[in-house]
Amino acid sequence: MKNLIRSFVLCLAITVVPGYAAAPFPDKPVRLIVPYPPGGGTDTLARILNKKLSEILGQPVVIDNRSGAQGNLGTAIGAKARPDGYTVTLVIQGALAINPHIYSDPGYDPIKDFAAVSRGTEQSQVLSANPNVPAKTLKELIDLAKSKPGVLTLASSAAGPQLVGELFKLTTGTNLLHVPYKGSAPAVIALLSGDVGLLISGSTSVAPHVKTGKVRAIAVFGKERSEALPDVPSALEQGYPELSDIPEWFGFAVPTGTPEAIINALNAGFVAALKDPAVQKSIRVLGLTPSPSTPQEFAKEIRFDYERWGKVVKAVGMKVD
Repeated sequence: MKNLIRSFVLCLAITVVPGYAAAPFPDKPVRLIVPYPPGGGTDTLARILNKKLSEILGQPVVIDNRSGAQGNLGTAIGAKARPDGYTVTLVIQGALAINPHIYSDPGYDPIKDFAAVSRGTEQSQVLSANPNVPAKTLKELIDLAKSKPGVLTLASSAAGPQLVGELFKLTTGTNLLHVPYKGSAPAVIALLSGDVGLLISGSTSVAPHVKTGKVRAIAVFGKERSEALPDVPSALEQGYPELSDIPEWFGFAVPTGTPEAIINALNAGFVAALKDPAVQKSIRVLGLTPSPSTPQEFAKEIRFDYERWGKVVKAVGMKVD
């Protein structure tokens, strides 16, 4: 079966690249840029995929951590790489759909500079509360916030969750006081201590504390319930469809100009790796949901989120520089 998958990938990739001799792809190591430091969620995902992807492609996949500027540095390096398929960038929603709107020059254009390969994973954003906040449903929370404008505090640890909070406020007509933190760990500690009343984060950050009762999860901002928090109703279930399709995704892209046959070969490799049972099990331990796609599906999602978050950034006037 392994040889069959590899043969399929190689058959997809036999192409004539302008300026080069015809050759199977890949015939040398593939670099996977991770625009974040070792040890984080994106780096862990890359390392989970690394061994299986190397087996499928028949060449080593070398992880290259290039952290800095909220992912902008490594993403920009990936955008400017040679478009031959030998440099793939692990891209996240924040870097492609949000950063270009809040930084005056992130160093890349997510639509013009990248060609999508495949979505990798998705995870739901979750709205959680300290138990001292007397609200158990979205309606109760919205009513409470409207009765006390500017009093309830809402924490976030990055631009993505912050914008989800801004979208929540715009959608519901509430006034919450935003409190930023430099990472999910200090934001969760602040929620546990009661320094803040509310937090928007990935499900993995709060799931252990929800299960012990130290945190109350009010809603999942996704189409379905989170695998990490199966007892927490989605916003859609609670009657708020505008807040029901806000997943956080990780995926893979190559520079624009990469030949279609090579993109298809990489897609076949990533999809096969993401569908491997052992890989899926390891990814789910992280609280992420494997979600491979076609290049076209992922490109459509990138553009949709780029346009959606651009409107939210403009509405709230959010800028980093």
